[in-house]
Amino acid sequence: MIDTFLYQALIYLAAAVICVPLAKRLGMGSVLGYLAAGIIIGPFGFGFIGEEGQDIMHFAEFGVVMMLFLVGLELEPAHFWNMRRRIIGLGGLQMCATSLVLGAGLIFAGFTWQAAAATGVALSMSSTAMVLQTLKEKGISTTEAGRSAFSVLLFQDIAVIPVLALLPFLALRPAAAPSGHGPSIAAHLPGWLQAGTVFCAILAVVLMGRYVIVPLLRIVARAQLRELCVAGSLLIVIATACLMKLVGLSPALGAFLAGVVLANSEFRHEL
Repeated sequence: MIDTFLYQALIYLAAAVICVPLAKRLGMGSVLGYLAAGIIIGPFGFGFIGEEGQDIMHFAEFGVVMMLFLVGLELEPAHFWNMRRRIIGLGGLQMCATSLVLGAGLIFAGFTWQAAAATGVALSMSSTAMVLQTLKEKGISTTEAGRSAFSVLLFQDIAVIPVLALLPFLALRPAAAPSGHGPSIAAHLPGWLQAGTVFCAILAVVLMGRYVIVPLLRIVARAQLRELCVAGSLLIVIATACLMKLVGLSPALGAFLAGVVLANSEFRHEL
């Protein structure tokens, strides 16, 4: 078991160290370098990593959760509120326009309107992790274009919730609930109760951030142990992600919300 783990770690790290600098040298950015590394070592490349490589997806998803928590820490609530028109207006326009154009093209290609609508909405989404990393590397994350791109990404992350709720209604026949995605206490509740559960979970994150997490961080800070601060930060991220997962929301979105709540706290820089 240890040998297998060491072998896989060696393959992952070697592929990243070789491919990412080459991609940067060619002007493609680190994201394409990581993608190329995964393709090369994956089961459809040289096969250094077989189907068991799917296990690393759990760690990759947690990396996205951590990244959005840090993004939330850099975005103060007042600034987030000031971006509301850009998030709703620009983000909504991007998703609606892209979904309509792609859906119309698929209908013209012979797809049913249900399949065209579902596919159009899915393809209108972007990868927050990839885009934010690219914006950061290019040094344009704080520019007008970078803020606009971030607003669109944030709207897409929020829109995932109603999209996932509405997609089953497009099915031609009822589909079984997906397995392996963890329990959701709201999965079998009526729609209005699901909405209430989601609202209560978001409210709980906000209240806990103000009245539970900050006092907890004060206790941790008094110990003056760096590793305890790291453990406390990880506890915040994992607890928020678990709560969001429990009510059927995106763990990354919950971590982002926790970051926004703590952006004005005195522990922002320590976190």
